Amino acid sequence: MNLISIRIITEDIHRLLAFYEYVTEKQLTKYTEDFAELQTPFGTLAIGSTRTLHFFGGDGVAKAAQNRTVIIEFSVTDVDKEYERLVDFLQPYLVQKPTTMPWGNRSLLFRDPEGNLINFFTPVSPEAIKKFEDKGVEI
Repeated sequence: MNLISIRIITEDIHRLLAFYEYVTEKQLTKYTEDFAELQTPFGTLAIGSTRTLHFFGGDGVAKAAQNRTVIIEFSVTDVDKEYERLVDFLQPYLVQKPTTMPWGNRSLLFRDPEGNLINFFTPVSPEAIKKFEDKGVEI
């Protein structure tokens, strides 16, 4: 079994697409007016409008802007450099400036406009670096 993607459901897909394109500096692939993806070598972040919910059993199956339990994580080459690039843009969304975590990653935490928590991180301890090098992540 392989985890392929995480999907965010939103009422304002255009706002969320613009946000993710800005912070990742990558263009999302827009398949329809209601569905787009940010594809990476290790997984995909999918973004769907609430209009897509009828394909999954109806509007009550998921609620936009209600997540407070999941952290969407992106490995980056230099988290401090990303923070410098995004510091002004992230002011309304910032949760925590770059901080070294006990497990060896340096992490920048912020929320997207829907309230989803995002972690940009760079492995910095020898153990964390080895863990991610073994997975083919460029550090």
